[in-house]
Amino acid sequence: MGRGTRDGRGRGPLVAVCVTLALCLALTGGVLFAVDRVSRSLSDWEPPSSAAGGPPDGTIETPPHDQLTGPPASAEVNPAEPDPVSSAGADEQQTPGTGPRAADDWLEQVSGATTIPVRALEGYAGAQLALAEELPSCNLSWPTLAGIGFVESRHGTYAGGEIGPDGVTTVNVIGIPLDGTNNTRAIPDTDGGLLDGDTTWDRAVGPMQFIPGTWARWGASASGAGDPDPHQIDDAALSAGRYLCANGRDLSTAQDWEAAILSYNRSPEYVADVLAYAHAYADASA
Repeated sequence: MGRGTRDGRGRGPLVAVCVTLALCLALTGGVLFAVDRVSRSLSDWEPPSSAAGGPPDGTIETPPHDQLTGPPASAEVNPAEPDPVSSAGADEQQTPGTGPRAADDWLEQVSGATTIPVRALEGYAGAQLALAEELPSCNLSWPTLAGIGFVESRHGTYAGGEIGPDGVTTVNVIGIPLDGTNNTRAIPDTDGGLLDGDTTWDRAVGPMQFIPGTWARWGASASGAGDPDPHQIDDAALSAGRYLCANGRDLSTAQDWEAAILSYNRSPEYVADVLAYAHAYADASA
């Protein structure tokens, strides 16, 4: 009887330890599973998709990806009337021109149809007008820029701000560090943190998400005055247009259009998503 009592006391703590250990293993396994899911959700790039029952606020319903085989047809822009020639004397300071602009009534109408904010649309349309004169053989159309602008930064709103009247985002859109993780290529800092605030790694910046090194080569001022600013939509859209048109591309052809978008982001999913939004914007504005 006494031995049985001692054995019972010995097994009691042992059972408790086993139960505790089992619970710890179960909890640890659950935590590891959750961490793994969170880690994969952060590292895997997922293209935006329309929610069931309708598109999310600020977006537009896109056609099925598998029904799209080429770029959208060119979407025309109604340019604004040129300002009257100033009669100011030669001794007075002249304000630099603001570059090509779309007409206000066109902007309002197309913005309403596409849900693209007016100031963002002005940047995309202005780039089309400018490049129609500068590189007419490229056949750049604003829906392509709008598709990129949505996927990259939700037209400059991704960080919680918007594009202000001056074309500059009210909150800088700064990407993750390009340090080789999260499916990124490792790009050590090239601009001393001037554009992206990071002195260790480069980050994509602005509504069109330019890498500082790429901006250094392609950045252009749409107004022709001052240094180009990747956070300013007119500068960013024009620079993106020139980048897409590089190497003599004709963006009205499927092969050149796809090559241009792949040069922006080498991902088939990215190309498919930009293509879907470009078609949706072109269709809505027709």
